[in-house]
Amino acid sequence: MNWLLVVAGAAVGAPLRYLTDRLVQSRHDSVFPWGTFTVNAIGSWILGMLSGAVAVGAASSHVQLLLGTGLCGALTTYSTFSYETLRLAVDGARLYAVANAVASVAAGLGAAFAGVLCARALWG
Repeated sequence: MNWLLVVAGAAVGAPLRYLTDRLVQSRHDSVFPWGTFTVNAIGSWILGMLSGAVAVGAASSHVQLLLGTGLCGALTTYSTFSYETLRLAVDGARLYAVANAVASVAAGLGAAFAGVLCARALWG
C-alpha cells in the first residue's frame, strides 16, 4: 500500500517538474537554469511544510509518503541541478555556475525553514 502512495505522488510530481521547468525557463533569456531553481525551491518549501505538519501531528505518515517521498521526490531534482551547474562551468559561464550552486542551496534551505515555520504557525 505504501508504495502506491509514493507512485501516485511521483506521477504528479514528475510531469509538474517538467511543465514548471519549461514554463519558467521559456520566460527567461538567460543561461541560468531558472526552471530547475524554481522547482527545487518550491519542492523544498512543500517538504518543509510537510515536515512541520508531521512534527506537530497535523499530517500522517501516509501524507508524508504521498507528498514528501512521492511528489517532492519527483518534483525536485538534485541530478539536474548538478548537471546544469557542471554544464555552466564547462561552457565558460563560471559565474553563473557558482551563482546557481550558492543560490540553489540557500534558496532550498531557506524555503524548507520557511515551510516549517508556516506549518507551525498554521497547526502548531
